[in-house]
Amino acid sequence: MTRRARIGAALMAGAVLLPSGTAQAETLREAIAMAYATNPTLAEARARQEALEERPEQARAQGRPTLSASANGGYDDLGYGNAGSADLRAAMPIWTGGRVSSSVRAASHDVAAGEQGLRDSEAAMLERVVAAYADLLFAQEAVEVARIGIGRLDRQVDEAQFRFDTGEATRTDVAQLEAQRSSVVANLADAEAALASARAGYRAVVGEEPEELAADVPPPALLPADLPSARSSAEEANPRLLERLRIADASEARIDRARAEGAPSVDLAGAYGRGLRESGGDFRGYDSAASVGVTLRIPLLTGGLVAAQVREAEASARADDYAVLAEARETIRSVDTAWAALEAAERREQASRTGLAAAQLALDGVRAEYEFGLRSTIDILLAEQSYRSAQLALARARSDVLIAQAALLRATGNLDRRAYLGDSRPFADARDSVNTSDPSVGG
Repeated sequence: MTRRARIGAALMAGAVLLPSGTAQAETLREAIAMAYATNPTLAEARARQEALEERPEQARAQGRPTLSASANGGYDDLGYGNAGSADLRAAMPIWTGGRVSSSVRAASHDVAAGEQGLRDSEAAMLERVVAAYADLLFAQEAVEVARIGIGRLDRQVDEAQFRFDTGEATRTDVAQLEAQRSSVVANLADAEAALASARAGYRAVVGEEPEELAADVPPPALLPADLPSARSSAEEANPRLLERLRIADASEARIDRARAEGAPSVDLAGAYGRGLRESGGDFRGYDSAASVGVTLRIPLLTGGLVAAQVREAEASARADDYAVLAEARETIRSVDTAWAALEAAERREQASRTGLAAAQLALDGVRAEYEFGLRSTIDILLAEQSYRSAQLALARARSDVLIAQAALLRATGNLDRRAYLGDSRPFADARDSVNTSDPSVGG
C-alpha cells in the first residue's frame, strides 16, 4: 500500500467511526488501554527509538575486521586484449586511539537519552488521553444538565400557564419562565457543540468513537503524598530531566572522540589477488599475489582541525550542562505548579459538592414554598439557575482534578502504565502492545 493510500485509509477510517457505534471505551482505564493499542504517535516514537538503538552497534563495527571482494575486467587495443582481475582484501583495526570506545559510549548515551524521550512521549500521550476524557466527561454532563433543566422548565411553564388560566398567576410569570427556558435551550446548543468538539478530540487521541463515559474515576496510583515527595520523585524519575542528563553524558564522550582524532592508529591489512588475460584466443592467468602488512597512522599536522573539533565538543558539553540545570529548574517549577493546581482542584471539588447539596436543598424549599404562594416565579428561576450552576461547577471540578492528577504524575515521572492500568512492566517491555502494522490505525 502506498503512503498516499495509507493516509486515505486513515481518513476513511475516521469517517466510518462516526456512525458505527461499535465497542467503545467507557472508563478512563479502557480509554488508556485503547490508546496504547492504536495511538500512532506512540508507535512512531517506538520506531524512532528502535532506529536509535542501532547506533552503538554501528559504532562497534568500526573496530571489527572487514572483508571485501572486488573484480574488474576490460579490453584495450594495445595488444593485451581482454583482461581481468579479482582480489580479496581484509582489514582489522588493532589500535584506534580511543575512536571506537568513545563513539560507542556516545551512542550508548544517545540510546539512553532516547529511552527517556520515549518515556516522555508515553507520558504526553497519556496526559492527552486523560485531558480528552475529562473534557468529554464535562461536555456530556453539561448537555445532560441542560436537557434536564429544559424538562423541568417545560413542566413549570405548563404549570404557570394553568395558573394563569385559572387566575392564580400573571402573564409575567409565564413570560419569565418561557424566557428562562429559551436561555437554557441556547445553553444546550452551546453544550452540544462543545460535546461534538470534545468527541472529536477524544477520537483523535484514543482512536475510537466514545459512548457515555463513566463519571466515577478512581484516583491513579503513584500520586505523591506531599510536595517534598513530589519534588524528590521528579528529581529521580522525570524523563525530560533524565534525557538532558544522558545527552550531557553523550557530549562528554564526544569530547574524547574529538581528541582521539589526533591519536595514532594501527591497522592490520591483507590482500590476495589473481589476474587473467586473453591472448590469441587463449586465456592466461597471471601469478597470484598476496600481501599482509601493518599500517601505522600518526596525525602530525591537521591544520588545526582536531583542536577546533575538540573546542567545539567542549563548548557543546558546557551547553548541555547548562541545559541540565535549566531543565532541573523547570522540573521543580512544573511539580510545584501541578501540586498547587491539584490542591486547588480538589478543594474546588469539595466546595462544589457542598454547594450542590445546598443548592438542591434550597431548590426543594423554594418549590415547596411556591406551592403555598410564599415564593414568586423569579425565586423559582433563581433557585433553578443556582442548582444548574452548582451541577456544572461540580462537573468541571471533577474534570479539573483528573487533569491535575495527570499533570502531577507527568511532572514526577510517574505517568505510565502503572498509574492507570496497574501494569508494572516498564514501557520498553510493554510497548509491543502498540499496533504498528498499519500507520492508518488510530487517531
